[in-house]
Amino acid sequence: MLSIGLEVFGSSEAGSAVMHLVRENLFIGNIGDAADVLQNGSNEITHVLSVLSSASISFFSDWRSSLTIPTKEIKKVYAGGSEDASDSGEVCPTLVDASKSCLSPGKLLYSLEYAGKDLKLVRMAVPIRDMESEDLLDYLEPCLEFIENNRKEGSVLVHCFAGVSRSAAIITSYLMRSERLSQEDALESLKQSCEFVCPNDGFLEQLKMFEEMGFKVDHDSNIYKRFRLKVLGDWYSRGERIDSSMLAPDPGLSVELSSKVKTVQNGQTGCAFIYRCKKCRRIVASWENVVDHIPGEGETSFEWHKRRSGNPFNKDDEYECSSLFIEPLRWMKAVEEGALEGKLSCAHCDARLGYFNWSGIQCSCGSWITPAFQLHKSRIDGSTI
Repeated sequence: MLSIGLEVFGSSEAGSAVMHLVRENLFIGNIGDAADVLQNGSNEITHVLSVLSSASISFFSDWRSSLTIPTKEIKKVYAGGSEDASDSGEVCPTLVDASKSCLSPGKLLYSLEYAGKDLKLVRMAVPIRDMESEDLLDYLEPCLEFIENNRKEGSVLVHCFAGVSRSAAIITSYLMRSERLSQEDALESLKQSCEFVCPNDGFLEQLKMFEEMGFKVDHDSNIYKRFRLKVLGDWYSRGERIDSSMLAPDPGLSVELSSKVKTVQNGQTGCAFIYRCKKCRRIVASWENVVDHIPGEGETSFEWHKRRSGNPFNKDDEYECSSLFIEPLRWMKAVEEGALEGKLSCAHCDARLGYFNWSGIQCSCGSWITPAFQLHKSRIDGSTI
């Protein structure tokens, strides 16, 4: 679905009442449904989750000038910090870890407020645009926690502008987690309640990642790390500055490394792994910073027009990678200074360790990594803590 990410004010489709019951105490609707509930009250709905391009209640009056919806703020939460909550007794969703997420520090994560007639409703507003490039993953956990907590006490209406893409993506993720359904099965189940729902393709891809991460947003997983690198790469291509706050902490300065333990995929634990500059022994990366990739097809991948992202059916180790690819770190001065590409030098002895390129680098195994932050294995040593 091609999504332009714009709400068309005054749309008759969005203004009509089409609220649908998805599960007990859980409804999906559009801005017209939410406006009716917020302005006139409801015998069913007690909580509203608004997923619009703006979290402000003024969005409703911009859409329909005759609307006046009173509100009283409970809390606003931003990436990297939050305001103090009032003594409302309301259960507030947890904060997204901004140091590992795609959200820049200071960006509004959600607002929570009493709203509507007699301020009896609780409204959570999450600013998400209906665009394929929009970050959905980092907003999922607060939304799912809000739905889960408040379905126990009343009924929740989840709405976006037309009730087709954003609200459908949120409810699909909720069905995936609560009923352990695949992305496809959860969306098909939602369509049985509301046949016209259709999350945009970017949201569907992220919901597939959500499924692969075990129905949670795991910032330490390779799936999320690759997603975050792609988001940062998109920012860079649009000319947006990426400052040190968006780079991962320098493991060479971390006082916590010695106490960290790596959990491997089979559930067992082992020693944390670190990488040092071969020349001066400074720590330049840890196991947490590594971004794995699927091996390519060796020399055949270097032929003209053979750029590939890897071959999942290639299971042999004939083409061993000569480089380690990691997330961008705060010791990478050239990255912080805004260069498109350049060498990566040790922050202590200035020895050349590798190379980076926001447009991508091809690994010796043949796989293309985009963007790429590459350490040559010949220039580093790996060891356990």
